[in-house]
Amino acid sequence: MTHQAPPPAAAATVGSSTAASSIRVDLQIIADLVEPGARVLDVGCGDGTLLSYLWHFKRVDGRGIELSMDGVQAAVAQGLSVIQGDADTDLKDFPAHAFDYAILSQTLQATREPRGVLTELLRIGRRAIVSFPNFGFWRSRLHLVVKGRMPVTPCLPAQWWDTPNIHLCTIRDFEMLCREMGVTVETSFALDSAGRRSRLTATHRLANLFAEQAVFVLRRG
Repeated sequence: MTHQAPPPAAAATVGSSTAASSIRVDLQIIADLVEPGARVLDVGCGDGTLLSYLWHFKRVDGRGIELSMDGVQAAVAQGLSVIQGDADTDLKDFPAHAFDYAILSQTLQATREPRGVLTELLRIGRRAIVSFPNFGFWRSRLHLVVKGRMPVTPCLPAQWWDTPNIHLCTIRDFEMLCREMGVTVETSFALDSAGRRSRLTATHRLANLFAEQAVFVLRRG
């Protein structure tokens, strides 16, 4: 479970630490949703790129959980509070309402029990911020129709036999799951492959066809 973030384009020194002042566009959108000083749990935090940014520029009380030991070591080397763990099995160890935000960025599709993970995120945090690639994007549909093969795109770069993604979904699938769970969507964004916001919200009827990624802010109903 990793963010797979590119190297930062610039850096700002805060105290004795160095933090990226420019992060991946979709991560910046998530960071902008977080209130300064909030308690944050980043699930599948990768190398800690988002957590580091939030600590330095939002002064959050941040924690992370990451499956990859390489990711954990990279995050800890930055002075971040990150533990090794599996979102499918280890979120139950966190107390209820312990965080203001539980973030799951580009990781939902790699979990074995997405519904269970969402339930835990909303138990742990007052709000959950979830982002994922949209398998309903028109280019993915066209690729399947024309070539009859699983699409490879900037948001889904791995071949079918070499991907960590085991539960790909569309934006509409995710919306239906939220309704079934009684989860409230506070806000949402439709993104392109580079993570830039489009004019559509993710809940707009055309987003399922034209958005390559989506970000949802959720709370318990």
